[in-house]
Amino acid sequence: MHQIELFLKYPIEVQQELFGKLISTAKDTVFGKEHDFKNIKTLNDFREKVPVRNYEVLYPYIKRLLNGEQQILWPSDVNWFAKSSGTTNSRSKYIPVTNEALEDCHFKGGKDMISIYVNNYPDSKIYAGKGLVIGGSHQINQFDKKSKSYYGDVSAVIIKNLPFWSQIKKTPPTDIALMSDWEEKIEKMAEVTSEENVTSIYGVPTWTIVLIKRILELKNAKNILEIWPNLQLFVHGAVSFLPYRRLFKELIPSDDMRYMETYNASEGFFGIQDTKKTDELLLMLDYGIFYEFIPFEEIGKDDPKVLSLEDVELGKNYAMVISTNAGLWRYRIGDTVRFTSKYPFRIKISGRTKHFINAFGEELIIENAEKGIEHACSRTDAIIGDYTAGPRYFGHSEKGGHEWIIEFKKLPDDLDKFVEILDKTLRRINSDYDAKRFKNIALNKPLVHVVKEGTFYRWMKKRDKLGGQNKVPRLANSREYLDDILLLTKDQ
Repeated sequence: MHQIELFLKYPIEVQQELFGKLISTAKDTVFGKEHDFKNIKTLNDFREKVPVRNYEVLYPYIKRLLNGEQQILWPSDVNWFAKSSGTTNSRSKYIPVTNEALEDCHFKGGKDMISIYVNNYPDSKIYAGKGLVIGGSHQINQFDKKSKSYYGDVSAVIIKNLPFWSQIKKTPPTDIALMSDWEEKIEKMAEVTSEENVTSIYGVPTWTIVLIKRILELKNAKNILEIWPNLQLFVHGAVSFLPYRRLFKELIPSDDMRYMETYNASEGFFGIQDTKKTDELLLMLDYGIFYEFIPFEEIGKDDPKVLSLEDVELGKNYAMVISTNAGLWRYRIGDTVRFTSKYPFRIKISGRTKHFINAFGEELIIENAEKGIEHACSRTDAIIGDYTAGPRYFGHSEKGGHEWIIEFKKLPDDLDKFVEILDKTLRRINSDYDAKRFKNIALNKPLVHVVKEGTFYRWMKKRDKLGGQNKVPRLANSREYLDDILLLTKDQ
């Protein structure tokens, strides 16, 4: 807590010191030499020499790491990569994970999270039992037999590298936590963890619901407190918790149950909910991550205006840019945040820089959707006019899924076949979506509504969005557009 209080009191100074350390440490790497790190003395020097970049621009350096070269982006050896979907030119992207990133970011984030929780709740008894850790959808894999490098979901990479002392209070065992077959994994986790005294859960809401429901089936129980009477904490992240609150209240009917949000990703651990009063996230400033922020209106520009931490304004949306001890230099992670306070700096995750669906951790982007629609149309002789898609959330007795509203110029010769091809194409090009759809464990197949021609025109007109640069939003991470359009079709 003393370390946290230090950056709470001196946030700008801590970030400035961290910036200098990052530049000094990486000055002799390939990237550091190419961008003249030895002569970077100020943040302005850094911005002049190193442009803001996305994964595609950084990929040539990452590819060299994947091929076994070292000293490319960071001086220490890189043998671990966090696999994540969502890139525009490949099925998955691979984010370098250095020892420094593990120790000083991911592990430190976990320790700070527990420290903050216990500090807020001194009566906590979470260590009277075990913490249930629900990992990612990929086991640890070796690139090839000759390679010394490994990859997996960031949660799997973390679990594989956890220090021995953390294993004592964790369930399930690592061999189960890293199983690749999710159907078998959920079954094994349900069998093992249902016999433990679980006092805390750490995971994505989607998979947590799947596991809890399976345990209730196995034990013929009405709610999870019949199995884990001492459960008191759920630490969640990755997707918005708001749609799941009512369902969790049914599954865990306790007024003493506590929920804590974190903001961690393949690229780093960024924020922790540090107060009991609000669900704002404290931006963690001493994890080897130097932050910059692009104002929302600058996001699409080739040379956007970039602000330092001290220059941000409350209530405005910013795209996050990070430089890290994993060798990600001025890297756009694709998330947008809104500052709710300064000194200390607290944020809310406000979305992504592009339209997307990530209600269940599937990270479906527009390019995925366009390819799926195009392939389904070509295979069913259909011509599409407009479409939009969003999430269909978990109910108490049903799984979630994606819901599509499609206006065809020419109907498919077989709508069921259209949906099947759309689903299969999305699974083929997006590994995270595929994992959630595997044997319908977390997501059912898409639900498609076919609407009359002119529906989207009427909807855009209703919203005063006809003409100009106005476009139908293809994907949304909420039901705002879906429900509005479906309401409009009731009188058709």
